[in-house]
Parts: sequence; structure tokens; C-alpha cells
Amino acid sequence: MSAKSNNESEHFDDHADKGKNVRTSNILAAKTIADAVRTSLGPRGMDKMIKCSNGEVIISNDGATLLKQMEVSHPCAKMLVELSHAQDVEAGDGTTSVVVIAGALLGSCLNLLQRGIHPTTISEAFQKARDKADEILIGMSTKIDLSDREALINNAKTSLASKVISQNSTLLAPMAVDAVLKVIDPKTAVNVDLRDIKVVKKVGGTIDDSELANGLVFAQGVAKAAGGPTTVKNAKIGLVQFCLSAPKTDIENEVIVNDHNQLDRILKEEKKYIVGLCKAIQKAGCNVLLIQKSILRDAVSDLALHFLAKMNILVIKNIEREDISFISRTLGCKPIASIESFVADKLGTAELVQEEGFGDSKVVRISGIPPQNSKTCTVLLRASNALVLDETERSFHDALCVVRSLVKKKSTIVGGAAAEMEVSLQLSKYALTLDGAEAVCIKSYAEALEIIPYTLAENAGLHPMKTVTELRNMHAAGTVTAGINVRHGKVTNMSEENVIQPLLVTSSALNLATETVRMILKIDDILIKSN
Repeated sequence: MSAKSNNESEHFDDHADKGKNVRTSNILAAKTIADAVRTSLGPRGMDKMIKCSNGEVIISNDGATLLKQMEVSHPCAKMLVELSHAQDVEAGDGTTSVVVIAGALLGSCLNLLQRGIHPTTISEAFQKARDKADEILIGMSTKIDLSDREALINNAKTSLASKVISQNSTLLAPMAVDAVLKVIDPKTAVNVDLRDIKVVKKVGGTIDDSELANGLVFAQGVAKAAGGPTTVKNAKIGLVQFCLSAPKTDIENEVIVNDHNQLDRILKEEKKYIVGLCKAIQKAGCNVLLIQKSILRDAVSDLALHFLAKMNILVIKNIEREDISFISRTLGCKPIASIESFVADKLGTAELVQEEGFGDSKVVRISGIPPQNSKTCTVLLRASNALVLDETERSFHDALCVVRSLVKKKSTIVGGAAAEMEVSLQLSKYALTLDGAEAVCIKSYAEALEIIPYTLAENAGLHPMKTVTELRNMHAAGTVTAGINVRHGKVTNMSEENVIQPLLVTSSALNLATETVRMILKIDDILIKSN
């Protein structure tokens, strides 16, 4: 009997050791991901260069972008990649912060586990700390009115401050705010559909040449191989999803031509077919034709372009499939799937369609669109090269998401790690009112949040311990808005510096990071699925 008891005891000990080892392995793998992006946090954070397998190079310090491009094999490390993506979807900003916070919380978990505290106890205490943190954040937040354009711009500027193109924030931040306000009703809006804002990228010029376009802009120029018009007034615009080229046989079929008479007959039939298409388009009153890109054959042939040019119909081809809905809502036209349904009722209208040149490249601008059409807008972003242009687009998207966060939850808090330090301080005080393991866990949670001010100071070249201690003392003295001013290299009042950010960004980061850490903490084994 005694031998049996000893065997059972050894079995349980082995299982406990295995769970401990798996948990430690998971935490270390996830912390590695957090450490990889930690140096990118804040206005003075470093950028990363990512070389893709196809030779493409990406330069960015956006957490979601970096993690999405990384090759990660460990399951728990992948959870942090998904965590960053979840923050990107929910708030659009704070994608690096959420991973850094999760890494710090995991480090705290490791210390608590080594002290013999059970994972379930840690998990429940972290949940309690998160709920308390939400209360603290709401208590220090300030309500905002969407009619206060200046406050919205300051929030967008804070988001852009940590980007590669931060020096252009005075241009991009107002553009992001105006773009969002253009597609919503500020009095009733509770969310923003960013699909109503189309961002068009064009290499050439500088970021300062970017603009919020009045109307619709296409990155490709007019298809004028046959010398068609480049400017049309009082435009009647048709959006077609069928091809203006000769039909092809099925893949497995072939046509054998024996003599030139048969070839002439084929060419005549092709010409007759295309002329019929062009006449039907002209008959409907269309003078601007947008043609969807085709993967099966040429969307429009040179012969069709020739006849359309003779009819003074302006042609823009290679319209992407995902842009069809946006164009339809903007111009008030309906996509036309076949020539039989090409009628005047399905055409959109605009005062002017014009091709404009930017050095060697060209764009087509449609202006004078009737105001009764759906609320949409187009932003034209420009930069000197593709690398800067792509990063500008990512940064501008973050600025749009910040404004969207303010529409979803109309409250702001100060930046510069002031919120994280205040939450840390208040949670430490709250822990003193508790006892037992729960108090230790909540105290550890509070200390982990100091990773944000510590990292901000470290990345800015300041003395991290000295700066964090000074910041903690100011918050303890009651200066809730005190934060790290990385530009001046000292702790200042962030409210006076207009460094503000949406409440949703910080609250979402804490909620998502805590959920992920609790999930990782509860895993005690990794099983391999059989085939």
C-alpha cells in the first residue's frame, strides 16, 4: 500500500513539474517577442528593417506591422502576434504598448510562480487588477466633443509622434481628422467605417504634397493609347465589370485558321463585336468609362480604345475589384455586369473628370460630385519613394484609427506614460487594502505597468530609474497629468504640452494584454494533434 502511494505521489510530482516547465517555456517564448519590439516604443523608439522572402524591404516601428511580418513558430509567441493585431482592430494605435505590457506582466507571473503562488490565484488577481485599472482610467479621463477639432488634431498628433514621418504630423493629423469628420455625422456617430475613406498612394513629390482630395482620385492615368480625351466636363460615368475585348474560347479549345480569308473573317467579326459594345455605351449617354480589372483576358483591347476615343469617351481601366463598392457609393453609379444592362439610370454624374500630371506619373481626378451621394472621401498620399510612402500610409491609418477611437469612446487621457504610472500608483495603494497572495499579485501587476515609462525613458536616452522615480514622486504628490516629455528630456505636465490620446487605446491595451497573459498562465501542457 505504501509503495502504491509513493508511486502516485511521484506521478503527481512529475505532472506538476511538467506543467511548471511548459508554463515557463511559454512565458519565456512570449517575452522574447515583447523584448523584440520594446525598443520601438515611443517618439524616440528605433525603427526595424524587415526583409521579406520576395526581396521586399519594409521599414517601420509599428508593432502590428513588425509582428505580422515576423516568422514565429512557438504557439504562445503567436498569441502575442495576434494580441497586437487585436489591438490594431480595436483601437488602431498602441500595438507596441500592448505587447510590451503583456511581456512585463508575463515576467511578473514568472516571479510569482517561483514564489509558489498558484496560477489560478495569479489569474484571478490580475482580472481584479484589470477591473480596478479600468475604474482608475475612467476617473482620470476627460470627456471630448467631436466638434472640438483642435482636440481631435492633438490626439492624432500624439499618435504620429512616434512614427518615421512625425515631422509631417502638422499636415497629416488635420487631414485625418477632416477625413473622418467628412464621412460621419458628429452629433450622432458612434463608430466610423474606414472603408468610406480611400487612401491613394502615388510615388513622386514629398509628403507635404499629400492632400485631402475634393472628390475621387485614381492612381492610374487615362487609358489613351488611341488618343482619347483627357478632360471631360459634365461627365456621365459608367462602371463596367465586363471586358471590352474579343471573347476567348474555353481553355481546352483551339481555333485552327487555314487561310487568310478565315483570318479576315475573324478580324471582321471581332471588330463588329467591339463596335457593337462601344455604340451601346455611347447610346446610354456615357462619356467616362471605368473598367474593372480582369484576370481572364484583357479588360479592354486597343481596338476598343480606338473606337471609344473616336466617340470622345474617356477611359480609366484596371479598377480593382475591392474599389467597386467605394466608387459606386461615391459617384452614385451602379456596377454594370453586362452590355445588355448598360442603361442611363446606372450612370453616375460629376462636373469634371481631368487627368493631372505629377512629374512622370499621372492621376485622374473626378470633382464636382453631387453632395446627395454617400459620405465618402479620398486622401492622396505622396512621397519620394515607395518605402516612405508605405510607412506614411501605415502612419496615416493609425491617425484615422485614433480619431475613430474618439468617436467610439468620447474620452481622452494624457500621454507620456502618465496614465500607466497613475494606474500603477493607485493599484499599489489598492493592494495595501488586501491581504494574502491576492495583494502580492496585484502589487506585482502594478509594478509591471511601470515598464511603459521605463521603456519610454530608456528609448529617449534618459536615465530610466531616475526618470521613473521622479515621475512616481510627482504622481504621489497629486500631479496626475505628469508624464515623460521625451523632446525636452524631463518630466512635465502632459496636458500643457497637448500630449493627449484616446482613453480607448490605453484601456483596450490593458484589457487585451491581461486576457492574453491569463490565457498563457492557465496552460500547463502542449499536446500534438495526431494526423
